[in-house]
Amino acid sequence: PDTVIVDLKDHMIGRAAAVIAKQLLLGKKVTVVRTDEANIAGAEIRNKIKYLNFLRKKHTTNPKKGPFHRRSPSEVFTRVVRGMLPYYTKRGKLALRRLRAFEGVPVNVARNGGRV
Repeated sequence: PDTVIVDLKDHMIGRAAAVIAKQLLLGKKVTVVRTDEANIAGAEIRNKIKYLNFLRKKHTTNPKKGPFHRRSPSEVFTRVVRGMLPYYTKRGKLALRRLRAFEGVPVNVARNGGRV
């Protein structure tokens, strides 16, 4: 199939992202649904502390210049996948463009069916 639909419910974010990153580099289009129901490895309090430390990082003189911290689950997942791609090369940027991530299941994706 030209597009692979992956349901992330009850999957570990890192493990799923590694498999998806490889598929993107091989040239497949990947649509990820239900990113809000994925799990992050480790204790919840540990993950919260790590994320709060990440949120604290900012541009000292003008925070509007970045870095920008995305909070929605789909954007967090996209960033995890980005970390597993050679993002600064043309090949990596094209691979990341082939990724679509959603919270829940959009109507147009639900119609296609065939989730992995």
